Amino acid sequence: MKNLLRILMLFILVFSAFVYSGEANVTKVEFNKNKSNLYNFQVTVLHQDEGWDHYVNKWDIIDENNNVIATRILHHPHVTEQPFTRSLSGVKIPSNVKTITIRAYDKVHKYGGKTIKLKIK
Repeated sequence: MKNLLRILMLFILVFSAFVYSGEANVTKVEFNKNKSNLYNFQVTVLHQDEGWDHYVNKWDIIDENNNVIATRILHHPHVTEQPFTRSLSGVKIPSNVKTITIRAYDKVHKYGGKTIKLKIK
């Protein structure tokens, strides 16, 4: 019985590592507001891109109510470039939004990795 329990625990540990190890994590965000009251973002994402079937294909800027303000589409895998940084310019953030969250999306795990929450100036 103890061996069966150990095998079960090992299976759960290995399976959970497999499920959660590949999520896209936002690791750094820099932003500034330009003279036109639009924002420019530089977002760094870490993910174990494996090729065209499993890679980060976008990141979003969302408001406090999970409404998408802007999305940066990523058109190809970044297998050998990790972490990678991509920018998005000319983002209009409504004046009532005080906090935003940056989240990344990969083709297999969808959303679920580390996000970064920021206060807007």
